[in-house]
Formats: sequence, C-alpha cells, structure tokens
Amino acid sequence: MIFSKAHFSLSAVKPLEKDKEVLFIGRSNVGKSSLINAICDHKGLAYVSKTPGHTRLLNYFEINPDFYLVDAPGYGYRKIAHFQDHFDSMMDSYFQKIKEGQKRLVLLLFDARRDLSKEDWDMLEYLKNQRVKTLVIYTKEDKLNQSMRQKALQRMRTLFPDQEILFVSSLKKKGVDILRESILKEMDIEAS
Repeated sequence: MIFSKAHFSLSAVKPLEKDKEVLFIGRSNVGKSSLINAICDHKGLAYVSKTPGHTRLLNYFEINPDFYLVDAPGYGYRKIAHFQDHFDSMMDSYFQKIKEGQKRLVLLLFDARRDLSKEDWDMLEYLKNQRVKTLVIYTKEDKLNQSMRQKALQRMRTLFPDQEILFVSSLKKKGVDILRESILKEMDIEAS
C-alpha cells in the first residue's frame, strides 16, 4: 500500500508546492492527525494532541517525492489571540501558490456529532471561492447511532446537494479504505 511508506517531512508556514497534495483541514480536535495516522496505518506518524490548537504550521507527510499529505492547523480555537490572523494568512498563501499542473485535494473534516459552527460555514464558503476539489469528511463515525448519522447526512445533502461526503472512524478504521481510494483517484495514482 502506497500510504504505508509515509513519513514526516517538515513543518512550514508557506506552501511547498509539491506536485500532489492532500490538505486536511477542520476545527481543532476534529481528528485530522488521527485520520492521517489511520490512512497511513501508522499510529505515531502525525502527533495527536489532547489539547486543542497544538498544530501551528503546515505539517507535510511524504507519501512519495511527488505526493504529500498536509496537516493544517485547526481553525476555531482562539486561545492565542493572534493565531486566527496567522491561520488566515497561512491559508491564503497556501491557495494562492498553486503551480501549473499541480493537483490539490482538500479534505474538510467535521465532527459528525456536532452541528456546524460559524467557522465551519466560513471555511466551506472560503474553499468554494478557492475552486479547489473538496471532500467533506465526517469524523468520529463510531460514536454515532444510525439516526445521528442520517441527521448529519441529511443536513449536509440539503445544504450542499452536490458535495461528496464520507463518514469515517479513525479508531475503528471505518470508511478509511474508501477515503484512500478517493484520494488516489483524485491524485491520479494507481493503487498498489
């Protein structure tokens, strides 16, 4: 499996402009690092913190020299007042620097147990304006009962009828194989 070759490359404020990048973005504590670990089948690859707001930079995980997973800082956590401005300028820089032929996919993560916040709606709108392929990923699927799952899905389908939505559980690995396939398809990479 191509993802099993993953390793941490570096942390950066500015985008690296690799040929193929998958950006993981969402509120603090939504499970971005846990999902990266599940996709790569490597528990300690991305640091998972119990404290919101731990990630401050773009963390790059190399799958191969042309293909990277990128863990973005969480939004919506404002323990440090200037952090939101830093986050906004980092994201603006990330989306402004897209080189010709570069493939980018954004995985926008939401906690399936929670209603969407104003920051979530703002991020959806922001990504729509960036015109970048975005998959909505509901995390912590293992903590939902069937009616909670249906409610979350129906809410999203009503508001974003054309948006691709996946439910995953990093803990139980539910939906992770489907997500891997979606990532490889978007990046034009053959599964191995």
